[in-house]
Amino acid sequence: MSIAENLERVRAEIAAACAKAGRQPEDVKLLAVSKTWGPPAVAEAFRAGQRLFGENRVQEWEHKRADLHSLLGEGVGEMDVHLIGNLQSNKTSKAAWLFSAVDAVDSAKVARRLHDVCDQVGKVLPILIEVKLSDEETKQGVTAYALPGLLNAIQEMDGVEVRGLMTVPPYSDDPEDARPYFKQLRELRDAAEAETGMKLPELSMGMSHDFAVAIEEGSTCVRVGSAIFGTRTYAPKDEEDEA
Repeated sequence: MSIAENLERVRAEIAAACAKAGRQPEDVKLLAVSKTWGPPAVAEAFRAGQRLFGENRVQEWEHKRADLHSLLGEGVGEMDVHLIGNLQSNKTSKAAWLFSAVDAVDSAKVARRLHDVCDQVGKVLPILIEVKLSDEETKQGVTAYALPGLLNAIQEMDGVEVRGLMTVPPYSDDPEDARPYFKQLRELRDAAEAETGMKLPELSMGMSHDFAVAIEEGSTCVRVGSAIFGTRTYAPKDEEDEA
């Protein structure tokens, strides 16, 4: 199937999951995870009506964005591109300029660097706090215990705006295995709002294989890559880096 056909199918599945959960489809955003995919694939998704994309490396998106100008022209300006990968402190300045939001902040240090850049130019950058809910060493994020303290620290930073939380549960072939993690993130969000007084409307959780369960547990943004673009071919581990 083409990328356009895949997008149509995924949107229909999101609508069905929303109907089952008693929610409205417009309350759940679809973020197309375009990391590792070249400009032609991203352009095809754009032409099929997709506007929200997720990239996990600063440099990769910088190069891809330049190439997309030749494919889409000024249409590139309509793209809402979020950084969804772990962000190295030394790349925060460039990230603040290149992305419309950063969805994986997990420390006050990174938030402060983003704030400093945005504050200088009067920009407010939306961010999500990544919460680590499993013991997997490969997962990033702040612990549930440290979350309130991080939120309180970020409240003082006018250059960034915390919109909510995100998490990635351990992979399982059974989507139901992810449900406890999605439920825990929602409960953490509710508790954090009560404790800090902050409004945290966004819950970014759920991917290609488990987004229906995430929607049932309150997700407001699902991150879908392979179901739209196909199976990725990753670079060897020693060639990979963080955002």
